[in-house]
Amino acid sequence: MTTHHYDLVIVGAGSGNMLVTEELAGWKIAVVDESRFGGTCLNRGCIPSKMFVYAADVAETVRHAGRYGVRAEWRGADWPEIRDRVFGRIDPLHDRAVAYRRSNGVDVYLDHARFVGPKVLRVGDDELRSDRFVLAAGSRPHLPPVAGLRSVPYLTSDDVMRLDALPASMAVIGGGFIAAEMSHVFGALGTRMTLLERGPHLLAHHDTDVRDRFTEAYAARFDVRLGTTVEQVEATPDGVRLGLATPSGAGTAEAEVVLVATGRTPNSDLLDVAATGVEVDEHGHVRTDDSYETDVPGIWALGDLTNHFQLKHMANAEARLVAHNLVHPDDRRRSSFPVVPSAVFADPQVASAGATEQDLRAQGRPYVAATRPYGDTAYGWALEDTSSFVKVLADPETRLLLGAHLIGPQASTLIQPLLQAMCLGNTVDQVATGVLYIHPALTEVVEQALLAL
Repeated sequence: MTTHHYDLVIVGAGSGNMLVTEELAGWKIAVVDESRFGGTCLNRGCIPSKMFVYAADVAETVRHAGRYGVRAEWRGADWPEIRDRVFGRIDPLHDRAVAYRRSNGVDVYLDHARFVGPKVLRVGDDELRSDRFVLAAGSRPHLPPVAGLRSVPYLTSDDVMRLDALPASMAVIGGGFIAAEMSHVFGALGTRMTLLERGPHLLAHHDTDVRDRFTEAYAARFDVRLGTTVEQVEATPDGVRLGLATPSGAGTAEAEVVLVATGRTPNSDLLDVAATGVEVDEHGHVRTDDSYETDVPGIWALGDLTNHFQLKHMANAEARLVAHNLVHPDDRRRSSFPVVPSAVFADPQVASAGATEQDLRAQGRPYVAATRPYGDTAYGWALEDTSSFVKVLADPETRLLLGAHLIGPQASTLIQPLLQAMCLGNTVDQVATGVLYIHPALTEVVEQALLAL
């Protein structure tokens, strides 16, 4: 066992890799990651999935081109070509990132890490010690306790995008954003999709109007089974058979492959953070204060390991705060995110920020709401859109936005002025009438919703 002493040890090379800034020049730094630089987002999450989503969007555009008077023919997808376009661009980045860090004096360890004592990290045959650690080790797919699941070749978001061939059929366990996005990808490219969700809606945590509209849209596209629990899984000559408990009794579903999309688990247990004295909550997320320092002075945490949002933009914002606080411990910046936006890159696309209508009702908080269909705008006419909308919620006294919920094309972009208003404290009046909205851009649906509000 060889012992090494550092000024800073960073565990996790996703957003954690952003911490190595010019302000740390002269520090002896180690970066540890047993997987690939770039973390989940670059290698198994946001970036590759959106590249696949774009291909799926193109496929759907071709399928439905006739509604615009365009003669186009869907002739199928070349899955290996789509996959190789994505990972042919992504995979080389790991080696480049490692070489870059090492060439700039950072020690890189590519092995499993775990704490064996207070501020003592074991990585393979090396022992790393430091007064400062940043824990950014991310999360992994959660596996539900389903009988027989581990005896079949199940897929998760870690590996489903690297399949050798497009499956003829896929069963998805779960109804959240990963289930929604991957169902869009594979369904649009030709796979027969079955979604198995134990609750009454897909995207259960979204605003009621959005989740109802999304569930309706997916039920029209795929075999969606709500109120359904997967009780067992077994292999068959053609793939897998799933034993189900449904509202009408026992049932089954069969598919070539099964995708498990039931959430993610923070990697605090794999890192054995308890050995260094760091506390976790009931879900395994590392506890921190609002400067992202844990209960152990000198140990910080960020990203999926510590927050429940599982959003790259949140982890990046946290990394910027921690990078400052490492260098300026007596002048700390603290988290101040009034709302945390999110988007589901499916078809239809969904974007959300702030409180949902059911949140406000549960809190007994006064609010006013307005909803505007895309189809009420000129660009909505161009899209031939009959189902998308913008929904906004506001406080009737302060006139500040409380929530924004969009479903439809470009939702993740259209929400930005609403998000900006919520973060900067602009009133509905200011954001509705204090700026010009380009005509006939789709942003007019945001303007119209605000004017209605």
